[in-house]
Amino acid sequence: MMMNTGGRLIAGSHNRNEFVLINADDIGKIKSVQELSGQICQICADEVEITVDGEPFVACNECAFPVCRPCYEYERREGNQACPQCKTRYKRIKGSPRVEGDEEEDNTDDLEHEFDYGNLDALSPPHAVGAGPSTRHNNARGGQASSSGSGILGHDSSHGLGIPLLTYGEEVAEISSDHHALVVPPFVGHTTGVHSSPFPDPSSSLQRRSMVPEKDIALYGYGSVAWKDRMEDWKKRQNDRLQVVKHEGANNAGNSDGGEFDDPDLPMMDEGRQPLARKIPIASSKINPYRLIIILRLAVLGLFFHYRILHPVKDAYGLWMTSVICEIWFALSWILDQFPKWYPIERETYLDRLSLRYEKEGKPSELASLDIFVSTVDPMKEPPLITANTVLSILAVDYPVEKVSCYVSDDGAAMLTFEALSETSEFARKWVPFCKKFNIEPRAPEWYFSQKIDYLKNKVHPTFVRERREMKREYEEFKVRINSLVSMAQKVPEEGWTMQDGTPWPGNNVRDHPGMIQVFLGSDGVCDIEGNELPRLVYVSREKRPGFDHHKKAGAMNALVRVSAVISNAPFVLNVDCDHYINNCKALREAMCFMMDPTSGKKVCYVQFPQRFDGIDRHDRYSNRNVVFFDINMKGLDGLQGPIYVGTGCVFRRHALYGFDAPVSKKPPSKTCNCLPKWCCSCCCCRKNKKGKGKKVNKKKLKQKETSKQIHALETIEEGIEKINSQNASHLLQVKLEKKFGQSPEFVASTMLENGGVPKDASSASLLKEAIHVISCGYEDKTEWGKEVGWIYGSVTEDILTGFKMHCHGWRSVYCMPKRPAFKGSAPINLSDRLHQVLRWALGSVEIFMSKHCPIWYGYGGGLKWLQRLSYINSVVYPWTSIPLLVYCTLPAICLLTGKFIVPEISNYASIVFMALFITIAVTGILEMQWGGVGVDDWWRNEQFWVIGGVSSHLFALFQGLLKVLGGVNTNFTVTSKGGDDGEFSELYLFKWTSLLIPPTTLLIVNIVGVIVGIADAINNGYDSWGPLFGRLLFAFWVILHLYPFLKGLTGKQERTPTIIVVWSILLASILTLLWVRVNPFVSRDGPVLEICGLNCDD
Repeated sequence: MMMNTGGRLIAGSHNRNEFVLINADDIGKIKSVQELSGQICQICADEVEITVDGEPFVACNECAFPVCRPCYEYERREGNQACPQCKTRYKRIKGSPRVEGDEEEDNTDDLEHEFDYGNLDALSPPHAVGAGPSTRHNNARGGQASSSGSGILGHDSSHGLGIPLLTYGEEVAEISSDHHALVVPPFVGHTTGVHSSPFPDPSSSLQRRSMVPEKDIALYGYGSVAWKDRMEDWKKRQNDRLQVVKHEGANNAGNSDGGEFDDPDLPMMDEGRQPLARKIPIASSKINPYRLIIILRLAVLGLFFHYRILHPVKDAYGLWMTSVICEIWFALSWILDQFPKWYPIERETYLDRLSLRYEKEGKPSELASLDIFVSTVDPMKEPPLITANTVLSILAVDYPVEKVSCYVSDDGAAMLTFEALSETSEFARKWVPFCKKFNIEPRAPEWYFSQKIDYLKNKVHPTFVRERREMKREYEEFKVRINSLVSMAQKVPEEGWTMQDGTPWPGNNVRDHPGMIQVFLGSDGVCDIEGNELPRLVYVSREKRPGFDHHKKAGAMNALVRVSAVISNAPFVLNVDCDHYINNCKALREAMCFMMDPTSGKKVCYVQFPQRFDGIDRHDRYSNRNVVFFDINMKGLDGLQGPIYVGTGCVFRRHALYGFDAPVSKKPPSKTCNCLPKWCCSCCCCRKNKKGKGKKVNKKKLKQKETSKQIHALETIEEGIEKINSQNASHLLQVKLEKKFGQSPEFVASTMLENGGVPKDASSASLLKEAIHVISCGYEDKTEWGKEVGWIYGSVTEDILTGFKMHCHGWRSVYCMPKRPAFKGSAPINLSDRLHQVLRWALGSVEIFMSKHCPIWYGYGGGLKWLQRLSYINSVVYPWTSIPLLVYCTLPAICLLTGKFIVPEISNYASIVFMALFITIAVTGILEMQWGGVGVDDWWRNEQFWVIGGVSSHLFALFQGLLKVLGGVNTNFTVTSKGGDDGEFSELYLFKWTSLLIPPTTLLIVNIVGVIVGIADAINNGYDSWGPLFGRLLFAFWVILHLYPFLKGLTGKQERTPTIIVVWSILLASILTLLWVRVNPFVSRDGPVLEICGLNCDD
C-alpha cells in the first residue's frame, strides 16, 4: 500500500493529544484565512460566504470541498445529502433546518432554525451537481462544525477515529473516493501547522461502503470469501501439479491428467520444488582428526592438573596456588568455548530454485516482503554520508521494489539526519536505475567508485562509460551537498533549527520532542528518472520525554518494529547498522532461501550474516575483522541450534520477534508402548475398549430416560452458554493481546497475521495516525515489550539477549555465508575506540550474567539444546576471565624479580606432559584454521587481542557491571565513531588516551623490566643460573608477544616520534634505575666468595 503524506513530515504525541503536519517546502505552506478568503463554490461558481466568526463557510468536514451555503442547503434538501467529492453525508450545521436522516447530535440542536424552510427556494442554485449513488457515511467526529479553524488534529486516537491531515486542498489520485484521504481545508490552517479539535463521539463510527450499494461486499469481487476459495483451490491445483516428478512413473500418472507428463515445463517445475538450501558438512578428513585432538587434549589436561596439584612449590607456595587456580579457570573457559564447535557445518543456497518457485514468468512475484531497519543516533559520530550510502544500497537491492521498505531510525532527532535523508531520496532516483541497468556491485556509491578494480570487466553496454562518468559527477555533487549540511550543523542557532516553511524543528530538544514520521519514497507517485517505482523510504524518530526510560538502541528497534507493522507489516525484518551497507545485491534472496524453504523454513527465527569490514589495514593489528569468531565459532554454532545474533546483518521472522514459540513438528503416534510386548498392549487395549463401550451403553440408557422437551431446553441453554463463552473468550483474548503488545488495535491485529500485510481498506491517514501512537514514549508501559516481545531490555548488548530468548522458545537460526559478502561496514581501527567497543560488549555480558536471563539458570524446559547453552554461558562468562588473566600475566615478572617459579624442578614425566599439552593446543588451532578457512595471521591476531582486551576492556567492564548491578551506578553508552580522516589508515595511528590503557601498559613495562633484571642476574651469577631462567623468560616473552600490538599502538606512526614515547621512556628509565640499584648485579647475593678474594677479614 502506498503511503500518501504529500511530502510532509508527520509529528505528534499520542499522550499529549498533539498531531502536527509540517511542510517540507514553501510550496505546500499552509496559508492563512485572509489569503484564502473569496473561495469559489465548485457547484455554482459563486463566492463562498464568510461566517459570523470571520472564517469561510465549510460544508464538508471530511474533505473541505468548496461549496457555498445555498448549494449546501439545496443538496441536503433536494439532492443526495452528500459531498460531491468524498461522498460523505453532509452533517447538519447550526442555523440549517433539519432534514430526513439527521441524527441527534450534541451542540447542533437549535430549535430556532430547526424547521425554517421559508427561504430555501430562493436560495436554490441555478444548477446543482448531484453526487453518484453511495451509501450513507456517518461522521465519527463530534457534532461541532469545524468552521473556526480548529481542524481534525490534536485528539487521542483511543477516543475515536482520529485521522491526520495529508494534503492541502488537493484530491489524492492514489486513493479512491470510498477510501479517501482527508484533504486539509486551506482556510483552517495556521503557519505552525498545529490544530486541535474536540473529541469525537465514540459511539459513532465510519461505515464501510461497497462499490455497489445494492450488493454485499462479502458476496462479490476481489477479497470476498468466494474469491478466496477460488484462489485457494487454484493454488492447490498448481501445487499438486508441481508435485509431479518424472521418475515416479505410471503409478502416479493415473492420478493426474493424461497429458500432464508431456508438459515441457515439468523439468523446470521439478527443479523448482527442490530444497532452496542445503547443509554441507565438514569433510570427515578434517573434522574427525579435530575431534580426536580435542579428546586427546582433555586427557592431557587431566594429566597436567594431576601433576600440578600433586607437586606444589614449597618455597613459593603462594605463587603456585595462584597459578593453579588461574589454570583451572582457563581450562573451564576452554571447554565452554571448544565443545560448541563440535558439529561445524556450511550451507549452500540455490537462488535459481527460489526464482522458479516464487517468481513465475508473467505473474506477480510471490517473494515475501521485507522491512529493513537502519539505526543511527549521533550524526557527528555516524556521518550522514555513511548512512546515506547504506540507504542507497538498500534502495538498489535486487528484490521486487514493492516488497522492500526501508525505515531509518533517528534516535537523536537530528535535523541534519532528516535533511541528509531528503537529499538521499532525491539522489536515489538517479542511482537506483543506474545500478539495476548495469548490474553493478557494490551498490553503495562511495565504495563502488573507490574500489581499485577494472570496472569495465563484464560490461558490454555501449553507454556504460558515459553514464558511469555522469553518475560519478552526480555523486560528487551529492557529497558536496551533504558536506555542506554537516558544516551548517556545526553551529546550532540559539533559537534552534527551523524548517523551510518557518516551522521550528520538533527535535530541537533531543530529550523532549514528539514522535516524527516522514515518508520520503513510496508515496505520491514518486518514481525514478526512468519512471519505475522505488522502494518505500520512511524517516522515524520516536517520541522522547523526560522521566521515561527509552532503552537506547533496543527501544529504538522496538519502535521500528511497531511502526513498520502498522505501515507495511512485512513478515520478515532486516536490521543493519548505519555503517553496514549491502555489499551483495542478492543478500535478501540468500536469506529467503532459508526463510521461505517449505520444508525447514517455518522453524527459522533469523538468518545471520557474517560481518565484514572495509578500511582495515592489511595486518589487522587489533583483530577488527574478528575472523576466528565469524568463520570458526559461528560455523560450529550453526551445526547446533544456530548462530547467536550479533546486532546487525540479520534477517528476522517478525512472528519470532513477537515472542511466539516455534512451531512444533508433529510426531507420529506410537502403536505400542516400549516396555511391554505387543500382545500385552493389545490385550490392555481390548480391555479398555470393553470398559469404554460399557460406559457408553450406560450413558445411552440414561439419556433415553429423558424427555424430548428437556433435551430441547438443555440444548437451547447450552447454545446460549456457548455464545456467551465465545464472546467472553474473544474479549479475554483481546485483553491479553493488548496487555502483551500495547493499546493499539491496529498493531495487535497485525501481530496475528503471520504472513504480514495491512488491511486494504485502511487509508494512509489512519495508518500514519496509528504509527505516531505506537512510537509514543509511554506505549510500552505495562506491556511485555523488552521482556518477552521484540528486542529484550536489560543489557547494552541487546543482541545476545534477544537471540537467546528466541532459542529458548524453540526456534533455530541459520548462518549464511555467501561467496560475496552480504554486508560490509566500517570498524574502529584506532586502539582506544576498539577498546571502548570491546568494553561495551563485555559490559553487556556482565549485565546478562547478573540478571535473571543468565543462561546458567534461565531457559530450562524450553527448546534450548545443551551445547547451545554452553555457548551462551561462554558469551556471558568470558569477562570474568580478565581477573585470572591479569594475575597470570603478572606472574612472570614476579618470578623474574624474586627468583622463584610456579613450577618445581621439572622431571622427565613432567616434561612429556607439558610438551603434549603445548602440541595439542597448537594442533587444535591448526585444524580449526584448516576447516574454518582462517589464516595464521588472523588466528594469531585474535590470540593477541584476547590478552589485550582481557586485561583492559574486560576488566573495566567487570567492575562497571558490578557497580551498575550492585551499586546502581549507571554507565553511559558510547557510540563508536564510524568516520575517519582523509588519509588511508590515518586513524590507525591516532592516539587517544584512556584509562583502559593503564593495565596493559603496566603489564608490559613490568614484564620488560623483569626480563632485563633476570638476564642481568643470570650474567652476574654464571652459567648455572641460565637453566632455571629459561622457563621464566619463556613465560615473560609469552606475555610480551601477546601485548606487542598494544606496544605498537602506543608508539604511534613510524615516521614520527610522538610525545608519549618520550614520557614512557623517562618513566621506564626511572623504574629500571631504581631496580638496578636495588638488585646491584655486581655483588653476589650471598656476599663475596672468600676463596676467590683471598683476604682474611678477621685479621
